[in-house]
Amino acid sequence: MKTLNNHTLLYDEDCPMCNLYTSGFIKANMLDENGRKSFTTLSDEEQKYIDLDKAKNEIALVDTKNKKVLYGIDSLLKVIGNSFPWIEQVGNWKPINYFLKKLYKFISYNRKVIAPSKIIYENKLACVPDFNIKYRIFYIALATLFTANILFQYAEFITLLPKSNFGRELLLAVGQIGFQYLFIRKASKQNQLNYIGNLVTISVMGSLLLTPLLLISQFITMHEYVVLGWFGLTVTLMILEHYRRIKLLKLPKHLTLTWILYRILALIFIILL
Repeated sequence: MKTLNNHTLLYDEDCPMCNLYTSGFIKANMLDENGRKSFTTLSDEEQKYIDLDKAKNEIALVDTKNKKVLYGIDSLLKVIGNSFPWIEQVGNWKPINYFLKKLYKFISYNRKVIAPSKIIYENKLACVPDFNIKYRIFYIALATLFTANILFQYAEFITLLPKSNFGRELLLAVGQIGFQYLFIRKASKQNQLNYIGNLVTISVMGSLLLTPLLLISQFITMHEYVVLGWFGLTVTLMILEHYRRIKLLKLPKHLTLTWILYRILALIFIILL
């Protein structure tokens, strides 16, 4: 790989995705050993020419020699394009660049509900993206549709339960949001959508865990006990993840109990339907 020297990416050290790809650039020699720096460690001098508000939402690439800064998808195309010029050329083509910028913002504005970190109020330079209600609602809707689709396909293998349909699974997925809303309705709109964002992320994680069995079932017949056992394990892991996120977000722990209660009520609803 061709190394882009004298350039540093300012990354969110609390974001697993940011950690992964910035360290990957360095390991691949696309950036030198000083090619990334935590946003929280910016010096007073650096803060004079870096747009801090923009850098919280879009990762900044600092030209340390000329003190010029690129943000978001432009910074990533610069790093990747130094080794693969054709990728930068394609990425800068107007229709593709427009799509990439929208995709980047979709991920960036939702990264704290995709992979939350502990809230540290005293850190003035915390790299927390702005709250964008449009991208948050779009994320919640997309995650809910994805979850309903996977659950519908998985339910086809569970013959002990009444035959499923996509409408039922979508209703249950949306119902989970509505049920949990009853217990957070007094919170601010931002905190409500932050929690719901985490809630649907957990559902997406559970759906991804179910996906391997869906793929394997295309080639071999899975015993129903295996299907039920894997589903039970997935639900258990989801409960633990929900509890972990509740602690990180400093929300009431009873939200995990109401999450479990809804699952029990949903099962009763399915059986009696």
